[in-house]
Amino acid sequence: MFRLARWLSLFLLLPGIALAQQGQAPAQKWIAVWAASAHGPYPVGNPTAQPEMKFAFPSADQGANDQSFRMIVRPDLWGQRFRLRLSNAFGTQPVTFDGVHLGVQASAGAVVHGTNRPVTFNGKKEITVEPGKLAYSDPVLLDFVGKTPDGALSGRKLAVSFHVAGASGKMTWHAKALQTSYVGPPGGGAHGQEDGEAAFPFSTTAWYFLDAIEAMAPADTTVVVAFGDSITDGTASTLNGDDRYPDVLARRLHAVHGARIVVVNAGIGGNQVVGPAKYTPAEPSPGGPSSAERLERDVLSLGGVTHVVWMEGINDLARNPGGAAPVIAGLKDGVARLRAQKIKVIGGTLVTALGSTSAAHGSPEVDKERRTINDFIRSAGSFDGVADFDAATLDAATGGLKPEYQPNSTVGGPGDKLHPNRAGYMAMAGAVDPTLFAAPKKK
Repeated sequence: MFRLARWLSLFLLLPGIALAQQGQAPAQKWIAVWAASAHGPYPVGNPTAQPEMKFAFPSADQGANDQSFRMIVRPDLWGQRFRLRLSNAFGTQPVTFDGVHLGVQASAGAVVHGTNRPVTFNGKKEITVEPGKLAYSDPVLLDFVGKTPDGALSGRKLAVSFHVAGASGKMTWHAKALQTSYVGPPGGGAHGQEDGEAAFPFSTTAWYFLDAIEAMAPADTTVVVAFGDSITDGTASTLNGDDRYPDVLARRLHAVHGARIVVVNAGIGGNQVVGPAKYTPAEPSPGGPSSAERLERDVLSLGGVTHVVWMEGINDLARNPGGAAPVIAGLKDGVARLRAQKIKVIGGTLVTALGSTSAAHGSPEVDKERRTINDFIRSAGSFDGVADFDAATLDAATGGLKPEYQPNSTVGGPGDKLHPNRAGYMAMAGAVDPTLFAAPKKK
């Protein structure tokens, strides 16, 4: 306890949002505080800055084999009780997890001493998740939360460790984490209970099997899901920098609304509104299933969702015939499904890709259809509000992204003129009106 007290004291001067105080509100419920939309079997996807993984995973078909994972994630709100969601959505055989632990990341693959807690499933230390299924853990008590100064844990990251017993087969993953996590060698056994990093020698910039974390929090907490493609997922943002536009938006909304609001990211690089027509583990595509197909798992099944910011469609225009019309129809259908669950939907205009190094995205013909979609978002009244990302990033003189928003913040270089960089994502977040997420007045 002395070491833990010393650790907590280091945060006395850190700024941040107020912690969610247990018992502050008369009602509590599970709310999503982190998410990463699963989109297919490894290695199909669009990872960024991914190291060579052949030493960690020699066979994609065999997947993980008697090895431990330490996934590093940043919850947007801290509570004393968390629960994890493990996914085998795109697996083809049952996967058994054991040795699951949850703690606070110290640095790299190490866990802060005294914070690592065992995780159970229906009271057991292991769980087998069938193909196509998800599994929630039992509540995990982090008793040190709430005993720290307000804001002490804001921005800190969790280390979620688990062991795959035997061979997993095809692994469900989220390719574009833009966050370094850690993996043990095949045959390395279970090491989630260890604070040190020695058992996790391999690094990865993807997340595997873990797709959501929820916290017990006041029932009136606003939960915002950023839904979309690679621009929501954060392509060209800073590796480990937490400066995707949803990250910046979260900090902005906390500054206005405090701890009673959460933003989680449900973007997938390469995702489409209406395509592909067919998506299975046997026939995957890098962008994952269409937004219509994944809306239930990646938005509606998350705890406490009240708002969605949806920006998507440029990949449809680049890959599918029909132009703007099917995209607009898909957006209308999705909005109707969300509103049926009393979720407000903010329409995000599509940023320009004119002149992109990806010719399919950057042609004048695609840009014309993009502007048609934006006209619909701005004027049709189909949304509960508009986030004009296009206006915030457009260079009116060229029709492309503003020059200062083009250089790639992840790997360097001039950028692709399709994905904004850190500065561009900050501009996008700044285009979102915080009053769109104001809590309803209590009667």
